[in-house]
Amino acid sequence: MDLIKKLREETGLSFAQIKKALDEANGDEQKAKEILASLAGASAEKKADRELGAGVISSYIHSSGTMGVLVQLGCETDFVAKNEEFKSLAYDIAMHIAAMGPTSINNEDGAGEETALLKQSFVKDGSITVEERLAQAIQKFGENTKVVRFTRYTI
Repeated sequence: MDLIKKLREETGLSFAQIKKALDEANGDEQKAKEILASLAGASAEKKADRELGAGVISSYIHSSGTMGVLVQLGCETDFVAKNEEFKSLAYDIAMHIAAMGPTSINNEDGAGEETALLKQSFVKDGSITVEERLAQAIQKFGENTKVVRFTRYTI
């Protein structure tokens, strides 16, 4: 039960999902995390075609005042868009864009995957990409979630 609580705090996923992953992993915490990560990807794929009807616009201004980012993070409903964790995710993505300087969301500009936002290692957790972080959010919120657009300003 302590392990379920620990994973719940780390992932924010339901007790049922965590228990199922732990059962499948025979109680191995690391294996359970891998199973939960693969479930997040599958969940994201299923919801990818759902229409985005809500979301938030978040900003990040660097302390020097010479760089700023606006990002639009879309979701399906206002209920999720008003969630503090969703707003925090949008802010974290804006901060990531400021730090890493992507030029496109998914290499639409042909500049390469190293400048594609979704393919970059997430600044707050280098073990996953921004795309994987969004998949985790989709699994947690139960709604399609996408970076719709962003703009990075620098002086």
